[in-house]
Amino acid sequence: MPSFGDLFTDLRGEDRTLRVSYHPDRGAVVLSLWSGTLCRGSFRLPTDDVDRLLALLAAVRGEAGGDGAAGPGTAAVEGAATVPEPSVERTGDISGTARRVALPTLPAPRVA
Repeated sequence: MPSFGDLFTDLRGEDRTLRVSYHPDRGAVVLSLWSGTLCRGSFRLPTDDVDRLLALLAAVRGEAGGDGAAGPGTAAVEGAATVPEPSVERTGDISGTARRVALPTLPAPRVA
């Protein structure tokens, strides 16, 4: 882990965590999803988008009945309540059950 970051546990447990790390040399905040010691995926958020993410999280906190006070190590975001709700266009089945089929098993490549 870089020297600046944090680790969050998933509500579902099962050793699921979210790691957040700041990489000033890359100009990015990396969000990575972990299952135990295995990284399942990552996302590099440009530092220019951090304020927008913070505003969204502050708005969610306000909707969830939070006290509006920033937690330890965080800064309050001005104008967080003015974050517009994004429009969602549903274009098909999003249940995750549509067209669920087993993928074909490919033979292992042979090395001479």
